Amino acid sequence: MYSQEIIKAFEKVEVASVADAVDKIAGKRTYMSSEIKPRINEKKIVGPAVTVLEGPSDEFLPPQHALDLIDESEAGSVIVISTGGEAELAVWGGLMTAGAVANKHAGAILDGGVRDIGEIRRDYDFPIWSRSVSPGTTLGRFRTLASNIPVVVGDVMVHPGDLIIAHIDGVVVVPQEHVVAVLALAQEIDARELEQARLIIESGSLREGLAKYGRI
Repeated sequence: MYSQEIIKAFEKVEVASVADAVDKIAGKRTYMSSEIKPRINEKKIVGPAVTVLEGPSDEFLPPQHALDLIDESEAGSVIVISTGGEAELAVWGGLMTAGAVANKHAGAILDGGVRDIGEIRRDYDFPIWSRSVSPGTTLGRFRTLASNIPVVVGDVMVHPGDLIIAHIDGVVVVPQEHVVAVLALAQEIDARELEQARLIIESGSLREGLAKYGRI
C-alpha cells in the first residue's frame, strides 16, 4: 500500500513530530491515549493498519477475524484490535504472535490486554502496544465481530489503511489521505528542532533558542 521509501522515511522521524504534523494538517488529534503502552520492547514500527472489532459474547468462539487477518494481510501490516476499551481480558497472546511473525507483520496495537508476555519477549521480540496486561481469555467473554472497518482504539478512530507510527512516545495514526503531507512537515519539524537544539547548546540559553525558532 505504501512504498518502502515512505515507510523508511517515517521510521527516521520522531513520533512527536508526526503528531504535531497531523495536528496542523488534519486539524485533529490522532495520537492514542497514554493507556496504550509498549509491552514487549522499545522498537519503533511503521505500517498500514488492518483492523478488528471485538465485542461481548458468551460464546466460546476463536477470534476468527483476527486469525484470518494475520494470515491474509500484506507483510508489514499493523494489526489493530478494538474492544471498546475492555482491558480485563487478553485479545492477543503467544500463538497470534507466532502467526504475525510468520507473516512478517510490523506489530500490534490493542485496545485490550495482551498475555504470554514472557514467551513473546523470549521467542519473538514482537512489538505490541496494549491497554493492559491480562491472563484472561476472550473465550466465553468476547468474540470478533468484523474486520477492516473503522474502529476506535485509545480514543482515536483508525481506518483500514491509515499509517500507524508507534514508538516509546506513543502511537500516532496518520490518515491515509494525509500521509505524504504529514511526512514532509514532520521532517521539517525534526530538522528545525535539531537546529534549535544546537543553538541552545552553543549559546547556553534555552530562551535564545526559543526566541529564534518560536517553538517548544
